[in-house]
Amino acid sequence: MISAVSLLLTQVSGDAVIRGRTPDSEIVITTTTRVAGAIHSLKWRGKEFIDSTDHGRQLQSAANFDGGSPITDETYNPTEAGSRSDGTGPTSSSDLLSIDAKDNRLIANSRLAFWLAPGESSGSNLAKNTTVLSPWYMTKYVTIGTLGRSQLIEYQVVFGAHPNERQKQAVFESLTGYMPAEFSKFFRFDAKSSKLEPLSDGPGEQLDPIVFSTPDGKFAMGIYVPAAPPGEYQKERDVNRYGRWRFKSEKVVKWNCVSRVKLSDPPGWHFFYHYLAIGTREQVRKEMEFLSRAVF
Repeated sequence: MISAVSLLLTQVSGDAVIRGRTPDSEIVITTTTRVAGAIHSLKWRGKEFIDSTDHGRQLQSAANFDGGSPITDETYNPTEAGSRSDGTGPTSSSDLLSIDAKDNRLIANSRLAFWLAPGESSGSNLAKNTTVLSPWYMTKYVTIGTLGRSQLIEYQVVFGAHPNERQKQAVFESLTGYMPAEFSKFFRFDAKSSKLEPLSDGPGEQLDPIVFSTPDGKFAMGIYVPAAPPGEYQKERDVNRYGRWRFKSEKVVKWNCVSRVKLSDPPGWHFFYHYLAIGTREQVRKEMEFLSRAVF
């Protein structure tokens, strides 16, 4: 893991591909330099599952902190893929420090840029940051095929900050996926019945894992977060919640995993574990059922 005291910018290529075989196809994940090693593409059976447009619409991670006053949306918001001002351009304000991709596994370390540049606003709220690069660092570990299941992706994320960083409250968007609008059917997985129950457009958060599917059920993605282990790790945070949005004018849909955390002083490391299920709607349902019964 990259030390949080390193402040030197690097020149690291973020272009990488990992892949894993499934019974009748393969899952292919692509990262790019343009979005500082964030996941730009995820394909199965040739279908694209990610709507990577600006530097926010990826499969990526972010966080929002109090910045010395009550939390307001996006105003102290380190983001893996880069800043709002990066737009649809070819470069990212985030700094990719290292990336290692081989076969079905990827590890990447990065220093996150703030979503807003100094002086910019989110709605009526002014950015609290005074720099483009944040003092927050992130490591991700991505494995296609895990727990003996070829259509599950294990996705671990670790956040850490420079030792001088002082924050009291955080909202970790530990993982979010922006998907093409054709993934228009939203479901929650009911662990008691092992069924997928329809969800409204929201926007909103709820406690059950989420599945996004095409109307015909031929392609779907599910997100599952196992319960946090007992101890201090569990006490410091709220339970994980799953959010969903449909942005009609932008023609994109979004899900996320959210944890609200009271931060210690000095700050420590924050670990998040996720599983993505990829396949048909029924295949994803079966993978979610398996995860709900697994012992972690």
